[in-house]
Amino acid sequence: MTAGTSGPLRVVLVGAGGMGKAWLATILADPAVELAGVVDLDLAAAEAALVAAGVPHVATGRDAVEVAVRTGAQAIVNVTVPQAHHPVTTAALFAGFPVLGEKPVASTVAQGLSLAAASEVTGQPFLVSQSRRYNVHVEQFRAQAAVLGDLGSLSTEFFKAPRFGGFREEMAQPLLVDMAIHQFDLARYLLDAEPVSVYCESWNPSWSWYGGDASASAVFEMSSGARYSFVGSWCAPGAETSWNGAWRLSGADGSAVWNGDDAPVLDAGGVPADTVDPGEGIAGSLAAFTAFLQEGRPFSGEVHDNVLSLAMVEAAVESAATGARVLVDDVLQRAHEQALAEEQRDDVAAALKGWPSVREALTR
Repeated sequence: MTAGTSGPLRVVLVGAGGMGKAWLATILADPAVELAGVVDLDLAAAEAALVAAGVPHVATGRDAVEVAVRTGAQAIVNVTVPQAHHPVTTAALFAGFPVLGEKPVASTVAQGLSLAAASEVTGQPFLVSQSRRYNVHVEQFRAQAAVLGDLGSLSTEFFKAPRFGGFREEMAQPLLVDMAIHQFDLARYLLDAEPVSVYCESWNPSWSWYGGDASASAVFEMSSGARYSFVGSWCAPGAETSWNGAWRLSGADGSAVWNGDDAPVLDAGGVPADTVDPGEGIAGSLAAFTAFLQEGRPFSGEVHDNVLSLAMVEAAVESAATGARVLVDDVLQRAHEQALAEEQRDDVAAALKGWPSVREALTR
């Protein structure tokens, strides 16, 4: 569904916190987008963010749909905390607005399934910004993967030592829940395959400043037969990796490595196809969202597709808690049952019930 206009896409930004300010700057810097309003439950925070950005006269409010209607906006960018993703996006979709949302798609896979069904019912697109897909080196690495023949293994090492303070240092699984979805999502993208199962262990080193497990190791079986392995820590001072992680991809005809910051290196006989720079981070996501709405170009991260990245996180957390290998389809089935039990809209519940299976609905 397109916005149906040829001028700049008028958007309302929901959320004026740290990420909200980053998105505000990105929106203002994009000539194809026009900021119609900023929404936050803390109205003073929204007004202060606009003053700091040099656009104090932009409309503000506490309700995304109300501000979007009042200002004649065409789409909503939802950068609220994860707990607010489901209610804010649901309201926007049913009010007739396309939505671009920050990752994760929602707080739980169950809520993500509800949003996928809401998108079906309303006919409005909900696209999730997995910003690390928007990186020219990721595109080069993916092109290299295509000349490696049958792919056998992909691995990521992620070692950083950030001292965030606040909620991350109190989470039970800070690394898996708050960070690893970036790498898990990229693994799906690079392998062009979906998760089947995972075995994961997590732990917290004695010197950790986190309350929960800041280290983890996970091995995913993918639908192609390849294995994706992740090992990382958020309390690993010294010799830190890129925020993207350090990657190695091995196939029948060679290997490729990427340090997360520089161009990937191919060790194989094939010649990868030329790639196009998709833009960087959230700026790339925003540009792709605009092109999707106005020109019908493909977008990497439609809600149905994106739910499987969050399912990888939930499956890894469950495996770490139980000490057992976890099937992703079992996670999806339990999430479907939870979504039906929690759903408050009859039309969304009917859509959920009509799915032949969760995986089929997500990979249609």
